[in-house]
Amino acid sequence: MKAIDPDVIIVRELLGAGDEFVSGSDLAQALGISRVAVWQHMEKLRERGFTFEAIRSRGYRITARPTALHALMIRARLPQKARCRIITLDTVDSTNDEAMRQASKGTEMPLVVIAREQTKGRGRLGRDWLSEPNGNLYLSFVFQPQVAPEKLPTITPWVGVNLCSFLADYAGIAPEVKWPNDVLIDGLKLGGILTEARLDADRIRDLVIGCGLNLTPPEKGWRGELKGKAVALNELTTKPIDINHFAAALVNRLLRACQDFQRGTFTDRLAELWHRYDTLRGREITLLFGRETITGIAHGIDHDGCLLLEMGDGPLKRFRAGEVTLAKR
Repeated sequence: MKAIDPDVIIVRELLGAGDEFVSGSDLAQALGISRVAVWQHMEKLRERGFTFEAIRSRGYRITARPTALHALMIRARLPQKARCRIITLDTVDSTNDEAMRQASKGTEMPLVVIAREQTKGRGRLGRDWLSEPNGNLYLSFVFQPQVAPEKLPTITPWVGVNLCSFLADYAGIAPEVKWPNDVLIDGLKLGGILTEARLDADRIRDLVIGCGLNLTPPEKGWRGELKGKAVALNELTTKPIDINHFAAALVNRLLRACQDFQRGTFTDRLAELWHRYDTLRGREITLLFGRETITGIAHGIDHDGCLLLEMGDGPLKRFRAGEVTLAKR
């Protein structure tokens, strides 16, 4: 991973200082450049949407910063050790598709693609995913885990419980995960996960984890098939959502989750978190498995990420895939 962009260091230092000034000499020392070079970077940052107050002998402080999705703001909000390439786009067909295109052409990884709008957003089973440019978050994380293909089914539930844990910490809400890839609040869909991969015979070559999160409801409200089925984060909390701060915090959580997946150190933690956030456990559900419709009592997942169903007096049955429906509580 190449050295951090000086602009990232400058913005990180100024954001960390809040309303206080940061001296030009301190910035020059941190970057190993002259104060004139610092001033040149400040001029470039003004062109990128930042406004500064500069006072001789005191230094600089930020007086205005970008509020829309901004790659530099996200990178500056990441911890210094969290090395990750960030690409932000106004519009894209699908962040998963763009992430895979970037991987195919050898872009440095790990990589995150974030967009304000998707024109061909999709969920599981090829379904369309509403991706309007209204402040929601459409994000895909791509990396090369170098693990065996049989580990692939565990990544979606692992990301799901990490997403729930992140949302609980960030917004003070009580999310739930619905096998295999939905994040819910009181039965309403808040977000979803779409995992895709390119495989070799003995390893996962490129792994893309797509996350769609409803941060803001549609301008005219939830309509059609989404009415009574979806919810947005700012409908659940009074905490203002800074899109760049939120994205950076989420990227940092995903980066750590993917590192744990690659190291194989997540299995026990997955079981603990799944039990905490599982919305299906102990409930009667209907599973559409191929052309077969199966009814049973959900008993969580196993170490491979398979759904466990009680179907009578026999042992629990494992299901690697399927579509779950259940009656509202």
